[in-house]
Amino acid sequence: MPALICGSLAFDTITTFPGRFAEQILPEQVHILNVSFLVPTLRREFGGCAGNIAYTLSQLGGEPVVLAALGTDGAEYLQRLASWKVSTEHIATVADSFTAQAIIITDSSNNQITAFHPGAMQAAQRTPVPSRTDLRIAIIAPDGRDAMIEHAAQLADAGIPFVFDPGQGLPMFDGAELKRFVAQARWVAVNDYEARMLCDRTGETLESLSTSHLAGVIVTLGAEGCDVWEQGQCTHVPGTPATEVVDPTGCGDAFRGALLYGLERGWPLRRCVDLGNRIGALKIASRGGQNHQIDTSGLDL
Repeated sequence: MPALICGSLAFDTITTFPGRFAEQILPEQVHILNVSFLVPTLRREFGGCAGNIAYTLSQLGGEPVVLAALGTDGAEYLQRLASWKVSTEHIATVADSFTAQAIIITDSSNNQITAFHPGAMQAAQRTPVPSRTDLRIAIIAPDGRDAMIEHAAQLADAGIPFVFDPGQGLPMFDGAELKRFVAQARWVAVNDYEARMLCDRTGETLESLSTSHLAGVIVTLGAEGCDVWEQGQCTHVPGTPATEVVDPTGCGDAFRGALLYGLERGWPLRRCVDLGNRIGALKIASRGGQNHQIDTSGLDL
């Protein structure tokens, strides 16, 4: 069944700093920070949370439907999505705007510094959640602030269960807004840092969130795997060792694509998360968020 993916489409400019940020940034001097990083390598990739999630979901054999906005420079991205047989009918092209752009610097310890220009993403709320009877699941991934608020409300009104995945957009929302997102969602997916911020701003704990109406709270822990909270109980799902650590960009999105695949099929949440861990480990061995190849024959799908 089709899965609606609400989130950003972006172009990623990815560079690598061969040193460590921690060796270049003096904590006692951050109030006068003036740092330059020499980045010998540079490449441009297709990215954005919605695009990356859709890529993995389509690779697994799912049916992604993307709800997003592109700028006038986005024709190539539309062609790319169509080549995966992804529905693009709900992707708007915003006049007089560039497609969102992310400029990412990764150091030798896989820490990242990102500058992000939202561009057309700021108009994503102009396209509403489509009235389709075949949409049975969705995800609210990082997008324009208004788009995330409005699309979550529209999904709730339509009775479509969704994953709330605030990602790096979480700081845009106050406690009341985050509580509203959680109240509308069926699942919440965050990394460990975002989990702490979510709990701090809402006054909740992971245990209390998981004993509400939510079917589960997923906290990703990088190479360590995930914690899955269900009905007040936490189950740790170990990570999958990567054959090679090349580029962490898009690993979280790859995980969420796999999570959606399992949720679409009614799998137990822990099985969904285990697949997400395996796909995340596969992705980190490839550069960019949309270049990993998934051989489904060995995945027990």
